[in-house]
Order: sequence, then C-alpha cells, then structure tokens
Amino acid sequence: MGPGPNRDKLAQDLKTKYEGGKSIRALAEETGRSYNGVHRLLGDAGATFRSRGGAPRRMES
Repeated sequence: MGPGPNRDKLAQDLKTKYEGGKSIRALAEETGRSYNGVHRLLGDAGATFRSRGGAPRRMES
C-alpha cells in the first residue's frame, strides 16, 4: 500500500486498537497484513510500542 489518505487512516485505526490493548499479531491477522507491515504502520502513526509479553499478569494470592 503506497502513501495516501487510506494508508494514513488505516495506520490511525491500527494505532487506536493497539493502544486499546490489541496485539500487533492480532491486528495483523485482523487486517490480513504481515506482523512487520502492521509494526511499520504503527510506527508511522506514532504509536508507543509496549515491551514484549503483553500486559503483566497479577499473581493470585
């Protein structure tokens, strides 16, 4: 997908979903894109990447 308004809109949509907690892998599956393709779009949209491993799990005591 080349530059343009559609790409910018997709990048913003992905960023919103990613920042809402969706994983890059889930977004890649949802859009039919590669992991790297989604990662690049998120970077272009200015997303702040989480560290690997997802949300920390709380231990039940």
